[in-house]
Amino acid sequence: MFWEKKLAHWVDEMRAKANLPARLVLWDGQKYDFGNFTTPQVTMHVKGASAMPYLLSPSLDNLGEAYVKGKIDIEGKLSDVIDVGYALARSTITSGRKLDRVLRYFSHTKASDKKAIQYHYDVSNDFYQLWLDPNMVYSCAYFENGDEDLATAQLKKIDHILTKIDVQPGHTLLDIGCGWGALVIRAAKKFGAKCVGVTLSQNQFDLATQRVKDAGLENQIEIRLQDYRDVEGQFDRITSVGMFEHVGRKNLPEYFSRVRALLKDDGVAMNHGITSSDADSGETSLGGGEFIDKYVFPDGELPHLSLAIEAMQRGGLEAFDIENLRRHYAHTLNFWAESFERHADTAHALVDDEKFRIWRVYLAGCAYAFANDDVSLYQIVCRKAGRSANTLPWSRRYIYDRATPLGA
Repeated sequence: MFWEKKLAHWVDEMRAKANLPARLVLWDGQKYDFGNFTTPQVTMHVKGASAMPYLLSPSLDNLGEAYVKGKIDIEGKLSDVIDVGYALARSTITSGRKLDRVLRYFSHTKASDKKAIQYHYDVSNDFYQLWLDPNMVYSCAYFENGDEDLATAQLKKIDHILTKIDVQPGHTLLDIGCGWGALVIRAAKKFGAKCVGVTLSQNQFDLATQRVKDAGLENQIEIRLQDYRDVEGQFDRITSVGMFEHVGRKNLPEYFSRVRALLKDDGVAMNHGITSSDADSGETSLGGGEFIDKYVFPDGELPHLSLAIEAMQRGGLEAFDIENLRRHYAHTLNFWAESFERHADTAHALVDDEKFRIWRVYLAGCAYAFANDDVSLYQIVCRKAGRSANTLPWSRRYIYDRATPLGA
């Protein structure tokens, strides 16, 4: 058959180029080794001939889809599986066939954004509780020393944010995309703020509301099932953590303009979000972006840091503190992926097979992407543009001088 000759030729090329510790096992028992080894670290079991088009053009999108659709099964440590997947894509997609980091734009209406958010976040609260920390913080943690456990690092991340924006007792704080409520609960309990948290996820709204009630903080915190574009009023502080990725590149100036309108004249805001490492704000390389668009974050768009800062300025905000937490997100995702693997049987029982496979490969794949500078994560502290320089802090010392123990 034609594909058999093509497959054998492709495997020979891969063995010569990369010498990978991987084996391909076809449905009829034929075996192809991608390297010289005694025992493969990764074994791909091909279920049928319908998998061949995916394997012979192994972009990350094609490989991911073949796995998600059950056309191939994979044995091996998940980090090894991801390493092999990237190596196959990188070695097969030559410079002449390179997958460009394409730019795609989505409409981002209120209705489409709500649908996209609910697709990702309303899988089930029980599902997320399996592999997140006890506070269910679904964003990059902050490993101050590098040896913290995940729960500690997530609390440190929240405290790092709230200290950076100098939250004081009595301040009003808006958290755009509040998740399951961890940040607003911490801001109210430890920092004495009066908070509003908004989300488009019904599941997040329900659990965050219950958590606020359980903490006895109903007088300090209001959780809303609301689009940020519909929020009224002004706030001393605004946080947006892992949310602006859903806004859309074209809409970023409008988004930051809305943040500015909601911010008091002497207010401070922080945007904590994932960025593209491509200077043209293209999707992640080798087809990874296409897979995520299709199966994980519908309508998600990552800007390069430069575009985010430009959009912030166009929206009437001045960035005055920028911190790269890429290493922290790689570490966070490794925690999540390892926890997901430990609870794989339970996770599989909570969702269908396709959804299980999507999250399994997505978490480990993202850990690789952050570790290898395919994507990044920046915290940007900003305020209204045009204000006197005398109102800016002299240094970042205030962040560290004010830091208090986690139990305080």
